[in-house]
Amino acid sequence: MTTSAQLILTAEQLRQKIRRIAFQIYENNFEESALVLAGISGEGYVFARRLQEALAHIAPFDVSLLRIDLDKHQQAQPAVQLSEAHVEVADKVVIVVDDVLNTGRTLTFSLQPFLTTPVRKLQVAVLVDRNHPRYPVAADYKGYALSTTLAEHVQVVLSDTENEGVYLL
Repeated sequence: MTTSAQLILTAEQLRQKIRRIAFQIYENNFEESALVLAGISGEGYVFARRLQEALAHIAPFDVSLLRIDLDKHQQAQPAVQLSEAHVEVADKVVIVVDDVLNTGRTLTFSLQPFLTTPVRKLQVAVLVDRNHPRYPVAADYKGYALSTTLAEHVQVVLSDTENEGVYLL
């Protein structure tokens, strides 16, 4: 982390947010027999994996995990790829998971693979919602809502235990 980075959420606070989101997911889907967490490659996938672990401790249903592979910096996306072709999403609740919701562009692209499959419900979970909507995407589950300027950058670090946290750059 750079010295100019401001810590917004500590590692412990992140763990609490993830656990709370897991309980919210369970409360909203307690009648389901299974659900699918589809994490966007990078920290979104790490977040999805942690949600899967938290749900395993509190929910009786099966939780499958997918990785959505796309380039977040590319303006137009070719076909978005899912990492696990054998995971069945038809007639299941699918929750698309990412670290930060900024304009909604990445999440909009990430919904593509699920629009041609009859899923039971399609939901979105994010750790940080910056609320700069340019696309019609909103999060069903939010860890932290943060008002920022467009020039500021929010970085979520989950894969580096030494620097784990949410930072404002």
